[in-house]
Amino acid sequence: MFEYSRTQSLFERDDEERQLALQYLAEAWRNADVEGVEKEALAHAALFAAIATLVEQYGEAPIAKLLEKLPGQVELGEYTVDRTIQ
Repeated sequence: MFEYSRTQSLFERDDEERQLALQYLAEAWRNADVEGVEKEALAHAALFAAIATLVEQYGEAPIAKLLEKLPGQVELGEYTVDRTIQ
């Protein structure tokens, strides 16, 4: 796990943790892809696991409220990986 300095902000720690988590997920995704698992099945499993984890941590109502924001974020391109920002 990470060793954090005392001056490092909570945001920076969260950012480092999220980067590490993303690296682990990307590796698992690549491994499953090599094994022939369909990308759509991977995406559905990842979404289910993520939402189930958040519901377990915070409860149904807060996560339902959080998920209400997703359509707007998707439409704004927040989940488009290969977009051009002008």
